Amino acid sequence: MPTPDYNVDLDLGEPPPELQEYARQQCGEDPNTRLQAIYELRDMIYERGECSPHRMDDDFLLRFLRARNFIPQRAHRLMVNYYQFKEENPELFENVYPLDLRRIGDANVIAVPPYRDQNGRRLLLYRIGCWDPKSFAVEDIFKATIFALELGMLEQRTQILGGVALFDLEDLSTNHAWQMTPSIASKVVKLLVSSFPATTHAIHVINHSWTFDIMYSMFKPLLTSDMRSKIFFHGYDFTSLHKHIEPDFLPERYGGIWPDYPYTVWLESLKKNYAVAKEVLACGYKFREEEICPEVVRRLKQEGVKLS
Repeated sequence: MPTPDYNVDLDLGEPPPELQEYARQQCGEDPNTRLQAIYELRDMIYERGECSPHRMDDDFLLRFLRARNFIPQRAHRLMVNYYQFKEENPELFENVYPLDLRRIGDANVIAVPPYRDQNGRRLLLYRIGCWDPKSFAVEDIFKATIFALELGMLEQRTQILGGVALFDLEDLSTNHAWQMTPSIASKVVKLLVSSFPATTHAIHVINHSWTFDIMYSMFKPLLTSDMRSKIFFHGYDFTSLHKHIEPDFLPERYGGIWPDYPYTVWLESLKKNYAVAKEVLACGYKFREEEICPEVVRRLKQEGVKLS
């Protein structure tokens, strides 16, 4: 079977009209009052002084408003949580070189396919059973996840539609379960629910056994009823999964049509994209000069942007 067409480039353009209508209905985003909501959020940030954002431009604030139905008070709380999470977990954000995260992609633990689901949402795939805790720490999986979320949030399409996570727990062992401490569970929930300007539309769990029950017992008390309603358990039944994500938008291993794509397809694309590299550096990530395209390095230096 020929490989379907795909595109590894991020969609950095304006959302099409049909997506703008979706944003109006589902995110409360009214073009006539959008600027007013942005101004309200900006004023709130200055007046309350609970966080010091690294950016205050309209596009950045818009991410938080879209994630909270355009209610400035809720968007402000999300922003405070976002920066508080960064302060509480400096090891996940300081001195992070995104291209070093390729080892997690090489191990097939995490992947962001270069295609979307039938509703246009990004997919984030995990194969936890492929993770060898002796090879790299759970913090590295967090770093890779956070970086994927940061990249996704550069796309207005993803800001509006949200994303879908798929957890494949085949070969999950008690060794993996022991890694799931209450602290780790809390960090996962904060990322998915309260501390990141991204909307998790659904979480699908497949190939799970009794070992997962041990891990899930850590999460469940931390989840709101709304979040629990977005989690779907399919066991080993792919037809159940297909009721939510059609086979045309899944890898072959889950009854779909696509090959497995590694996390690294995004990293390779990143090296050649000036706009994305600049955004990533603004988030606090770092690059070594030899890692990225010379033309991208030249333009960044020309603008006075430091690589590390």
